[in-house]
Amino acid sequence: MGLPMSGPTAWTTAMNNLGMAPMGMTGQPLLPDFDPALGMMTGIPPINPMMPGLGIVPPPIPPDMPAVKEIIHCKSCTLFPPNPHLPPPATRERPPGCKTVFVGGLPENGTEQIIMEVFEQCGEVIAIRKSKKNFCHIRFAEEFMVDKALYLSGYRIRLGSSTDKKDTGRLHVDFAQARDDLYEWECKQRMLAREERHRRRLEEERFRPPSPPPVVHYSDHECSVVAEKLKDDTKFLEAIQTLLTWIERGEVNRRTANNFYSMIQSANSHIRRLVNEKAAHEKEMEEAKEKFKLALSGILVQFEQIVAVYHSASKQKAWDHFTKAQRKNISVWCKQAEEIRNIHNDELMGIRREEEMEMSDEEIEDPSEMKETEESALVSQVEALKEENDSLRWQLDAYRNEVELLKQEQGKASRDEDTTKEQQMKLLQQALQGMQKHLLKVQDEYKKKEAELEKVREDKLKIETLLENLKEQQSIADEEDKERDAIDCQGNDSSTSRVCACSQEKECPVEKTLSNSPVKSEREVLLVGIISTFLHVHPFGASIEYICSYLQRLDSKICTAEVEVLMTRLQNTFRQELSGVGASLEKRWKFCGFDGLKMT
Repeated sequence: MGLPMSGPTAWTTAMNNLGMAPMGMTGQPLLPDFDPALGMMTGIPPINPMMPGLGIVPPPIPPDMPAVKEIIHCKSCTLFPPNPHLPPPATRERPPGCKTVFVGGLPENGTEQIIMEVFEQCGEVIAIRKSKKNFCHIRFAEEFMVDKALYLSGYRIRLGSSTDKKDTGRLHVDFAQARDDLYEWECKQRMLAREERHRRRLEEERFRPPSPPPVVHYSDHECSVVAEKLKDDTKFLEAIQTLLTWIERGEVNRRTANNFYSMIQSANSHIRRLVNEKAAHEKEMEEAKEKFKLALSGILVQFEQIVAVYHSASKQKAWDHFTKAQRKNISVWCKQAEEIRNIHNDELMGIRREEEMEMSDEEIEDPSEMKETEESALVSQVEALKEENDSLRWQLDAYRNEVELLKQEQGKASRDEDTTKEQQMKLLQQALQGMQKHLLKVQDEYKKKEAELEKVREDKLKIETLLENLKEQQSIADEEDKERDAIDCQGNDSSTSRVCACSQEKECPVEKTLSNSPVKSEREVLLVGIISTFLHVHPFGASIEYICSYLQRLDSKICTAEVEVLMTRLQNTFRQELSGVGASLEKRWKFCGFDGLKMT
């Protein structure tokens, strides 16, 4: 419902609040220069004066514009504006994509029809959820309609002309957070993000450099084409890239090795062309340097002549005839010419100094040219040998790869990898268990051998003590015999003959045993005992070098020949055997004392 026609001032105020040009009674604009887009939200179309509800709910007002609210008349109710001197009503933070408002302070007798009548002027209402406690939630079709509804916050509503408390109330309009609004806002944001990603992808594709053409697969025909291209300077770069791709793909095998070698050889011959091209460019650069130097020297000559002209003009004969301005210009020109000449002269001198330094370097390098040529020849020979070695190694690797591929194909056809791994694990576990058992056995044997070695040492000490006791007894017996001979020298000859016979019978067995025994000294007895213990610990035998290395730790004077002679004399204690086959044939000594004890 519009404003009454009798109130043109109120109508003008409402139009100003709406941000629209006020219209006169005849339809002419009161402000001809008014911009209809002022005071409107971004994204909201400009409001037409003929739109319904313009006299009821204006759009939000900019903060710098004073807001004047008027009375709003509806069919079933009347809205009275709040006190303009009071602060604006407080609102919560606006949720993203908000299309729902909370309306509180409704009259108790208010119905949905009255609410719809008031708020449908703000825009299309989708749903109204009214509560029994004098408040409701209204959902609009667009977000800008919520701003129009907030304009009514603070208004007092009166149903009809009744002054009953149940027919009046003070409206409080605020933002409301609804899941539907949030869902629609997120969908819109996702759509905008998709459009932005699509736009960026198009930009990237537009600025992305074109991808190189795909490399063809290897075949005999393509190989011949690439070989021809390698010989052409204009197509060499494309051909060498194709060759590199083929080699990295693994196209080299036993059948194609010759073709690839010929292509690599063609690539190597291109090095000479590159070197010649570089030499030609260097020659051109030297010629250009010479031309530049000649041109620079000619320019310097001309500069010298120009400077000489300036100097001659500065002399008194000609200088007095020039005006003051002309003299100033001539002096400035002379300074500029001298500065430019000096710069060019320094540049020419720098070029000459560089040439002199290069010449001096060449003179210094002349005496060593012979050495460098010899070294370069040796280096070239070494590089040729390296290349041949590399080619042979590559062929060998190719053969090995083919053999490995054949083995893998045969292995895949015959058995699965899982079963082989399990079997290998079982075998390794069994081998580890066997090694652990063997290690325990060896440790037990080592302990037993140590105990036996201690027993042998104790027996050896006992034998040594017995030998010393026997020697002492023998010396005592000899002294007693001598005393008896001195005392009984005048006795019977028969008694002396008996004593001599007895002594001979006692000495003869000892002499026989000493003469017949292969061990001739106490040192040899000790050696026999140590060697027997060592060989007893090594049941499979040991070489004479191994035995002597062990003995030389005890006594460095022991030699191999002495030990070997001693062991050959004791055939019942030590035995020599041959072990191994062919080149690994080896002589080993074993301890056979237990068997020799049975035989003797």
